[in-house]
Amino acid sequence: MAMKPYYQFPLSKMRQLGLALLLPTAFFGALALPHPIPTATAQTSGGNRPLTIRADIQEYDAKNQVITARGNVQMLYPARQIQATAAQAQYFSKERRIDFTGNVYILQQGGNSIRAERVTYLIDEGRFVALPQSNRQVESVYMVQDSELNGNTGTPAPQTPGFRRSQ
Repeated sequence: MAMKPYYQFPLSKMRQLGLALLLPTAFFGALALPHPIPTATAQTSGGNRPLTIRADIQEYDAKNQVITARGNVQMLYPARQIQATAAQAQYFSKERRIDFTGNVYILQQGGNSIRAERVTYLIDEGRFVALPQSNRQVESVYMVQDSELNGNTGTPAPQTPGFRRSQ
């Protein structure tokens, strides 16, 4: 039996053939392609509270227990009410610290924030250590409760002396 040219096949048969070829390709293609934003969730010791890191690329060093995230890094740590963005982050689970580098911005609930080139977060101490780019400064914004706004008439703040230029 001679094969018919494709233009003589009925349209329904051509659609079936197209679906038969397309579906396996789409299925295996979806399995083979990497997820667009890899996510790592680390469990901190004690209460097992999640710390989620999203980035373009992530690597895990099982021997040293270090997660390295690069590109559009976003960290969410709800237990400490912290959100952070950076170019890169490394989570050292043994030392319980996170090192952020590259245009770091950290925001805590309540409005406190830090902007720096490098920030180390010491999880157990709840402490941030921030370093600027060369010839720049670290910027921190702290929300300070003003007692006069709450209706409390406490002692007024002391007068701040004026600046004097050094010679």
